[in-house]
Amino acid sequence: MMTNTQPKSIIVIFGATGDLAKRKLFPSIFRLYKENKLSEDFAVVGVARRPWTNDELRSNVKKSVEKLQSENADVEKFASHFYYQPFDVTDVASYQQLNHLLSDLDKQYNVPGNRIFYLAMAPEFFGTIASNLKDEGLTSTEGWSRLVIEKPFGHNHPSAKQLNEQIRQAFNEDQIYRIDHYLGKEMVQNIEVIRFANALFEPMWNNQYISNIQITSSETLGVEDRGRYYESSGALRDMVQNHMLQMVALLAMEPPIKLTPEEIRSEKVKVLRALRKMDVTEVDDYFVRGQYGKGIVEEQEVQAYNEEQSVDPDSNTETFVSGKLMIDNFRWAGVPIYIRTGKRMKEKSTEIVVQFKDLPMNLYFNKGKNIHPNLLVIHIQPDEGITLHLNARKADSAATSTPIKLDYCNNCGDKMNTPEAYERLIYDCMRGDATNFTHWDEVSLSWEFVDTISQAWADKKADNFPNYESGSMGPKESDALLAKDGFHWWNISKNHTLED
Repeated sequence: MMTNTQPKSIIVIFGATGDLAKRKLFPSIFRLYKENKLSEDFAVVGVARRPWTNDELRSNVKKSVEKLQSENADVEKFASHFYYQPFDVTDVASYQQLNHLLSDLDKQYNVPGNRIFYLAMAPEFFGTIASNLKDEGLTSTEGWSRLVIEKPFGHNHPSAKQLNEQIRQAFNEDQIYRIDHYLGKEMVQNIEVIRFANALFEPMWNNQYISNIQITSSETLGVEDRGRYYESSGALRDMVQNHMLQMVALLAMEPPIKLTPEEIRSEKVKVLRALRKMDVTEVDDYFVRGQYGKGIVEEQEVQAYNEEQSVDPDSNTETFVSGKLMIDNFRWAGVPIYIRTGKRMKEKSTEIVVQFKDLPMNLYFNKGKNIHPNLLVIHIQPDEGITLHLNARKADSAATSTPIKLDYCNNCGDKMNTPEAYERLIYDCMRGDATNFTHWDEVSLSWEFVDTISQAWADKKADNFPNYESGSMGPKESDALLAKDGFHWWNISKNHTLED
């Protein structure tokens, strides 16, 4: 149940000395504080293995938020709400000490036992931490307890199921907040509004009017210093199992009967259940994998994936995935949803392109060429907004048309004050709104779908890696995947113009 707009709670961050806490969590909590969404009745307890003190954590917090300072938020005062405890996740004594500290802070900050346990650390400890939190009494308070878990949630369906069973012994499903930061992005949350609040779109949001949907999430960066993690993950587990399939579910779901977490999740689950299952032998008909080679990105020469630090020179790990998803239900039968995601690509961008069907007969033509299709483009990052591509009459002729676009940019005026995804999600968790977190049913169905692809690729080594140049939009096989259906990728440039 959602609480008031200034929720009182203590946030315990496991892994408080790590990169995620410094780059995302501390700034997000500070922005909530600055925007008066937190009362003064809150505390943050950082725990990790390093032998830090309160002062060392507070110094780290101040450095991470220094660029966000403003007149209406005192950084020193904000940092004073932070406390540190050196911690061994396998030692029950650490949990007992933490319990004493939390009890003292409850009284000091007038917090009625409300606790968020944020696991910003290696996933192999998730089950251990959850069990010890319950066994040592940290969840036995008069208030509520919530567990926030970062991805990856397992590395396949069996491991995810085992982890879920471990956690469920200590927390019930309503207390578990599996975070997917894509679900905190403004325009991902806007997918539902665009669909369900516009009579222009919802009646046409089906296989009668839509020919295909394309979802692209491209990065210009390589794996940087995450080579070891990426070797065990790859683009399929890192991006498709969570972010990409979540966007597919939001785009394809039926209108929920109410805008509640339970009803929205229910409709998303139905989409994931309707995804066409593949046999291992069919994966190559639906999915393409790639690995980046050398190339030029943003005028800099960059090395191939298999030359990166902690990467096997003979690596079979994919840094690019594109695929064709079919949803076998009444609304979407026959409409392909194409997805692609990759590193070291031409631009950093996440876009959704909805391509509407051509008219059966069009009276306006361009010198014998097919008329430009109508497209709805949802820009998720770095720009946020929507573009509608239409056809209009050319000024110099009555018998031809030219593509025009209607553009809306959500964050063009003030990118600095656009809420971060983590800021939204932390606030949602504090208020008890689980709408934009993933339910176990979604995680389970996503892993079941992805595991077939993983198995096919593990069983057969790619014989052409690396197969796309850094600075490109992926391997040519990805283009062929659409070409055989009579389509092509729509590449949206930085100024929102179309590049065929």
